[in-house]
Amino acid sequence: MRLNISAHLIALALISPMLGGCFLDKGQPTLVNADGDDDDAFCQRNNVKPGSSEYIACRKDRDVQRNNANARADRRQRDLGEDMLNHPNVPNNNSR
Repeated sequence: MRLNISAHLIALALISPMLGGCFLDKGQPTLVNADGDDDDAFCQRNNVKPGSSEYIACRKDRDVQRNNANARADRRQRDLGEDMLNHPNVPNNNSR
């Protein structure tokens, strides 16, 4: 009897992850970028339906804004590195 219960528990442990996948939401996933901003929620705040031209324009605008911010951050990092290479003996060159 004890062996039978343990066999059932092992079988249940092996099958439960597969059954858990059946209960997941199959709708459209909500896309969240690495910063935690939810572009989908941002664009739907104005009662814009996903797939409409306004929604697509909003998502494109958000992508452009994010890419511009990333480019600015990369440029600042590159400028800081060049400044440190060009002035190795001067601490805190950002105060100029």
